[in-house]
Amino acid sequence: MRLQHIAFIMDGNGRWAKKRNKPRVYGHLKGAYKIEEVVRWCAQRGIRYTTFYAFSTENWKRPKSEVNYIFGLLVNKISEFYERMEKENVRLIFSGRIKEAGEKVYEICKEYEEKTKGNNRIVVNMALNYGGRAEIVDAVNKIIKNGISQVDEEIFKKFLYTPEIPDPDLIIRTSGEKRLSNFLIWQSAYSELYFTDVYWPDFNEKELDKAIEDFKQRQRRFGGIK
Repeated sequence: MRLQHIAFIMDGNGRWAKKRNKPRVYGHLKGAYKIEEVVRWCAQRGIRYTTFYAFSTENWKRPKSEVNYIFGLLVNKISEFYERMEKENVRLIFSGRIKEAGEKVYEICKEYEEKTKGNNRIVVNMALNYGGRAEIVDAVNKIIKNGISQVDEEIFKKFLYTPEIPDPDLIIRTSGEKRLSNFLIWQSAYSELYFTDVYWPDFNEKELDKAIEDFKQRQRRFGGIK
């Protein structure tokens, strides 16, 4: 089966750190560097699109110090990511209510989208301040604003955050939790789901290949019969 888009719910950073008697933010640091490795592995396997659930609209409920650390990590480390990923011909985009994350975060996201827009080996979509329900609500409001009174699925999709990206073929969630947690609600209608008990900082090539192999064994009928 063709596999062109893998989405990742990067769960377990805090628990991974706690098991090592480290603060939760240490897990987020390790998890951020793991993204680079996973992007490289996916590119090597011919995957054209990846989406990473970096920060959800619900994550604002976490302690302010942890939230500030996560956004600070983006601002302070994105140049390092860019330097290494530029060599891999990676295009970087951001989806979600980015402006609500603050002016500095918004500006740096737009800066690196512009810097990498010509790259085409693999697209890395960072879902930041993202919620699946919020995306649908925002799409509806944009449709209303454009004066459109009747839509079909194709028209509706054009108003989502990333209409140019195909729906994920496979969604991988780490840490043992078995739910989507408001991730890509519209796009995941026919995605295959794969859950692993491994925490995100421990996710490795072997786990990625297990997920891909599992995907290949499934029959995707999309409501039809084979």
